[in-house]
Amino acid sequence: MSGKLPDAQIAIQIKTLTSPWFRQLLTYDPAVTLRKVTCPVLAINGEKDMQVPPGQNLPVIRKALAEAGNKNDEVDELPGLNHLFQTAKTGGLGEYAEIEETMSPVAMEKIASWILALPRPPATAQL
Repeated sequence: MSGKLPDAQIAIQIKTLTSPWFRQLLTYDPAVTLRKVTCPVLAINGEKDMQVPPGQNLPVIRKALAEAGNKNDEVDELPGLNHLFQTAKTGGLGEYAEIEETMSPVAMEKIASWILALPRPPATAQL
């Protein structure tokens, strides 16, 4: 980064990369937790997500939920979308500022239809 960023920005980057939070993020294995989850789960990734690559993450999520015996999960990759669920050309971080779309209608429809399809608990009697 030297020569490409101001020293103050480099110091901020170093502080972030060496923080306990970042170290925990790098070592955390969500599969351990997902193996215990039995409530409904919708796990989605954009196909062009470069921060959380779907090819590496979705199979692990799918496997962990199956190991939990989860019977109400959906794991899906949404074509053409980036990490922020925006329609993207490349998925690169630099593209975020260029995209006017806040969130793809495809992603919103996927989330809404999944929620609406969840089993509803029986209505309780009014007193």
